[in-house]
Amino acid sequence: MITNTEIAHRGNQFPNQIVDFHRENDRVYFTTQNGVILEITVLRDSALRFRYATEHVFEPDFSYAIADDVSLGYNVLEVTEGPPEYVLTTAKLIVYVKKDNLKVEITDLDGNMISEEENGFHWEENFAYGGNVVKMSKVTQQAESFYGMGDKASHINLKGKRVNNWVTDQYAYHKDQEPLYKSIPFYLGLHNDLAYGIFFDNSFSTYFDFAQEKRNVTSFWADGGEMNYYFFYGPKMSQVVEAYTDLTGVPELPPLWALGFHQSKWSYYPEKQVMEIAKKFRDLKLPCDAIYLDIDYMEGFRCFTWNNRRFPNPKKMVEKLEAMGMKTVTMIDPGIKIDRDYWVYQQAMENDFFCKRADGPHFKGKVWPGECKFPDFTNPEVREWWAGLYKEMIADIGVHGVWNDMNEPAIMDVPTKTANLDMRHDYDGHPCSHRKAHNVYGMQMVRATYDGLKKFSFPKRPFVLTRAAYAGTQRYCATWTGDNVATWEHLWIANVQAQRMCMSGYSFIGTDIGGFAEQPNGELFARWVQLGIFHPFCRVHSSGDHGDQEPWSFGDEITDIVRKYLELRYELLPYLYTMFYKYIQDGLPMLQSLVFYDQADPQTHFRTDEFLFGEQILIVPVQESNVLGRRLYLPRGEWYNYWTDEFHHGGTEKYVECPLDTIPMFIKAGSMIPKYPVQQYVGEKKLEELRIDVYYVEGQENSTVYEDQQDGYDYKKGRFSLRKFRLRGKDGELIIQQFKDGSFMTPYENIRMTFHGLPFKIGMIELDNEKVNYNKVQYSDDNTIVVHKDFTELHLVGI
Repeated sequence: MITNTEIAHRGNQFPNQIVDFHRENDRVYFTTQNGVILEITVLRDSALRFRYATEHVFEPDFSYAIADDVSLGYNVLEVTEGPPEYVLTTAKLIVYVKKDNLKVEITDLDGNMISEEENGFHWEENFAYGGNVVKMSKVTQQAESFYGMGDKASHINLKGKRVNNWVTDQYAYHKDQEPLYKSIPFYLGLHNDLAYGIFFDNSFSTYFDFAQEKRNVTSFWADGGEMNYYFFYGPKMSQVVEAYTDLTGVPELPPLWALGFHQSKWSYYPEKQVMEIAKKFRDLKLPCDAIYLDIDYMEGFRCFTWNNRRFPNPKKMVEKLEAMGMKTVTMIDPGIKIDRDYWVYQQAMENDFFCKRADGPHFKGKVWPGECKFPDFTNPEVREWWAGLYKEMIADIGVHGVWNDMNEPAIMDVPTKTANLDMRHDYDGHPCSHRKAHNVYGMQMVRATYDGLKKFSFPKRPFVLTRAAYAGTQRYCATWTGDNVATWEHLWIANVQAQRMCMSGYSFIGTDIGGFAEQPNGELFARWVQLGIFHPFCRVHSSGDHGDQEPWSFGDEITDIVRKYLELRYELLPYLYTMFYKYIQDGLPMLQSLVFYDQADPQTHFRTDEFLFGEQILIVPVQESNVLGRRLYLPRGEWYNYWTDEFHHGGTEKYVECPLDTIPMFIKAGSMIPKYPVQQYVGEKKLEELRIDVYYVEGQENSTVYEDQQDGYDYKKGRFSLRKFRLRGKDGELIIQQFKDGSFMTPYENIRMTFHGLPFKIGMIELDNEKVNYNKVQYSDDNTIVVHKDFTELHLVGI
C-alpha cells in the first residue's frame, strides 16, 4: 500500500496558476499553466462533479457506476471572477476556485465551510505501469466524522481509519481487515450538523485515509485513472444518500418471496437430502421460502450443468419443491473449466469470449473445477451470450434465482487471490488491463446474469445474488458480506456491515447467519437469527465443514426461538416490502444507523449497535455471550417497548432485560406497523385482512403501506396499493386519516387495528364522520377494532 509519507517524497506534481476559463452550459473549465484542466459539472444545485485532466487531456468519459436515469437539472449557476479566485454559485452552494493553485473550497449560502482542500489535486507518474497515481487531500474539519464505504468491517465511524477498495476473496476475514469483497468508494462527512458526500468514481485500486496519518487531513487516491469525484451536499445525511443513490441507481422491486427466509449450505446434495431439508422445515413449521444449491449440484463444478447421479431429474425436483412453497436458487461462478468436450467452454472459445493476457494467450487460473478460463464480462457480446446460457436453468428447469459467487474473480493458489494485472478487457469499447477492470468484473458478471434471469423468468421478477460488487451493482441484485466466521466478533461485524452498506446505497444486504466458517453454538446462532431477520436479505449459510446449521441443529429450545423470529419476519413482510418501495422511490436506506436517524444528536455519532429497521422500528442486537440484559441508547423522541408496550422518552441510555429468546425492539410513537398472518412461505395463505399495530402519540406521525401482486410487473402500470396514514393524537382523542393511491385491489376487505398506549378508554368511534356502534367495528377489550380497508378517517374519542 502506498502511504501518504511515501507519496510526499516521490515527485508529486501540483496544478499551478489558472490561465484560461470558459463555460459550456452546465460545465465550467479551468486550465492551468502546467496543463491541468478542472471540469466542474453542476448536476443539481447540491450535486457537483469534479474531474481533472493532466497534460490538457481527459480520458474517455465512461463509467459502469452511473445509472441511466439520473435526475439532472439545477436552478442557478452563476460564475464571477475576483482577484484571488473564481466563484461558482448555485441555489445551494458556493464554490471557490483559487487562481494560483486550483484549490477548491465549498460553502453553503451562509458561508459555512463544508469542504476545503489541503493539497487538493496532485499526481505522480506511475513508473511501474504508466499513467498517473491521482490524489486528493482535504482539510478534516473540527469534530468531523466519516461514514459509508460499503462493507468495511470497522467501526461505523471511520474517523482515524484507512481503507482500500480492491475487490478481494477474503475468507474468514477479521475486524478492520482490508480489503474486502466490495469496492464502493463513497463516504459521508459530517461536521457542525452539516453532511456532505464524496463518490470517487475510479475503478482502479483506491485508498481513503480518514485523518489517520494526519489528524487534520482526509485524503483519497487511486493507482491509475482520473481524479473524478462527485460531491453531494445535504445538509442532512438522508439528502446525501438520496443523491448518491439516484446517481448510481436502485433495483427493481424483488419478488416478495426474496424477502422471506432462505436456507443454504455448502452443499445440499443429493436430491434426497434437499427434499428432506425442505420437508423438515414444513414439519417443524419453520417459515422458509428458498433453498440453495451450492457448487456440488454441478457435474465436476462445470457451470450450467447438473450432476445426474445426485440430481437425476432437476426439473421434477424443482417442481416438487415449488409445490411445497420452496423456491430453488443455484450457484454459478465465473470460472469455466478448460474441457474441450464442455459445451460452455466450446462456445466461449469459438467466439473468443475469454480474457487474454497482454502477450496474447488466454488467462488461466485454478478454481473449483481445476484450471479455468474467464469470460470478459466487460464485453457486451459476452454479457449477451452469458445471459442466454440461463435459458435451460430458468425457463426449462424452473430454477427461481441465481447466486454468483467467486466473482472477484477469486483465483486459488496464487498470493494475489485474483487474476494477473496484465489480463486484458474490452471495458465496453475502452480497452484496458485488469488493474482498471478488476473492481467491476463481478459487477458485470452479475449484470449479465440479471439480464438473463429477467428475460427467462418473465413475467416473474428475477432474483440474483452476488458476492463481489462495485458502486452501482445494487441496480442488479442482492448481496451478502462474504465468508464470515461463527464468532461473536463477527456478529458485531455483521451488524456494522449491513448498516454501512445501506448507508452506501446498497440496501438489499445480508450476512451468512450463524457464520460461514466454523460452527456456532446454540446461543450465538439464536442471537444471529435475531439480528438477521432484520436485515433486508435473510439467509443462513455455512461451509458445512464443522456440522449442521439448520434451525433445528441446536436443540428444541433454540429451534423454538428461531421459529419465533422467523414468524416475526413473515408478520413484518408488508412493513419490509414498504421499506423496499421507499428505498426505490426515495433512495432511503432500509436500515438506518443512529447517526443517520438523528445526526444533530452527537450521542449518535459513534453508536454501532442500535439501528432503525425502516423508519419506525429500533433494533438493539445482543452481541455478547451469556447476556441477559444490556444498556442501549434510545434516540430522541418517544418509543414503546415492542414486547411490553412500556413507554419511554428517548435521548438517554436505558437498561433492558434480554433473555435468550428476546432481542430489544422499540417502536416509534405514532407508528402504524402493518402485519400479515404468519405463513410458512409467501403466498401460502390468502390474506383475509391487514393487521396494523397503532402506537399512540400526542402529536402527528405518518406511516405508509405499499402492496402489489408480490411478483410480476403490473405494479409498473399503476396496479399497486399505496396507503398513506396520518395519525394525530391529542388530549382525549385520536384521528387516523387514510390517503390511497394505485389501482391494485388487495385481496382483503378489512383492516384490523390494535391500539397500543392509548391514554384513554374509547368512548365514541366515528368512521368517515359518522358515529358507529362497537359491533359494527368489532371493538374488543384489547383495544382492537376492524374497519373497511377504504376508510378515509377514523376518530376515537375517550370517555
